[in-house]
Amino acid sequence: MGAGNSPCASCKLLRRRCAKDCIFSPYFPSDDPHKFAIVHKELPVHQRGDAVSSLVYEANARMRDPVYGCVGAISYLQNQVSQLQLQLALAQAEIFCIQKQSQDQPATEGAVLFLPLIM
Repeated sequence: MGAGNSPCASCKLLRRRCAKDCIFSPYFPSDDPHKFAIVHKELPVHQRGDAVSSLVYEANARMRDPVYGCVGAISYLQNQVSQLQLQLALAQAEIFCIQKQSQDQPATEGAVLFLPLIM
């Protein structure tokens, strides 16, 4: 039950009896009905499973990394993407150089081209 024995905003909007131990009461107090109305409207039924999965993922990430949580995982992945983009750019530049060399030099029969590996 919300403050003063009035139903929480969730139970009130959904026209349900608000139990004393209602799980929504702490998050959707009766004096702020707009808060639940927004969540109810903007989080359709078909997305609620995804919302719960997101909460579980964030809780697990917080257990692994109490300071940064899932933000730490996101930062790590963004850094990894940046490194891979750099490696891709280097590989593309190397391919361009090889193609340029092969265009500038006539190919000799049976010749093998060895290039240094750039890391």
